[in-house]
Amino acid sequence: MSTPAYQQIKDYVLAAIHAGEWREGDQIPSENELVRRFGVARMTVNRAIRELAAEGVLTRSQGAGTFVAATKYQSTLIEIKSIADEIRARGHIHSAEVLKLQAVKADAALAAEMAVALGSKLFHSLILHYENGVPIQLEDRWVNPTLAPDYLGQDYTRSTPNEYLMRAAPLARVEYRIEASRPDRTARAKLAMERDEPCLVLHRRTFSAGQVASMVRLYHPAGRYQFSGHF
Repeated sequence: MSTPAYQQIKDYVLAAIHAGEWREGDQIPSENELVRRFGVARMTVNRAIRELAAEGVLTRSQGAGTFVAATKYQSTLIEIKSIADEIRARGHIHSAEVLKLQAVKADAALAAEMAVALGSKLFHSLILHYENGVPIQLEDRWVNPTLAPDYLGQDYTRSTPNEYLMRAAPLARVEYRIEASRPDRTARAKLAMERDEPCLVLHRRTFSAGQVASMVRLYHPAGRYQFSGHF
């Protein structure tokens, strides 16, 4: 599934913030600069910046520019459950469809997110999870091969990436945020969502042995899913 241009811009901004290139209160490049950098229409850049402002990541000041706000990402040792375990705990049946499982080269945004060099090899998976045959989660994940070298050799119709990663790269720290957004056409079709149905998206990075082990975006139909947990 190709990432929309506006989402690439959002990812680029978030990656720069995570990497410490831009800190709270710093001014980010203007919309005109981002238009030139990404070669897209002004409205595409405006959408990305507008959404990041609505999510509390950026603040906009008329006549002054756009600045980094206090980040929504938090570091905590919250319990991370496998989607399969969540579904089984409800007495339901979990199944999965592997849409992509491949090695990719890190572009600038991914390299910053994963704290690796530009062009480094990463593993990428795109998996659709079902509950009683109904699509409930679209999992778009990137993995550090150094920490999980056998990632591409697993059968993710029998166990989830989360289950494998918890064994291969024991969790030391996690950063996350949750937002409501409109999914792109592909995600909406895979999740069998209504045209105007909102999507709950969990963005999460996990760390192990002092490195980023995984970065994932988990898409859920708002009408069929809610987040819950405990500390």
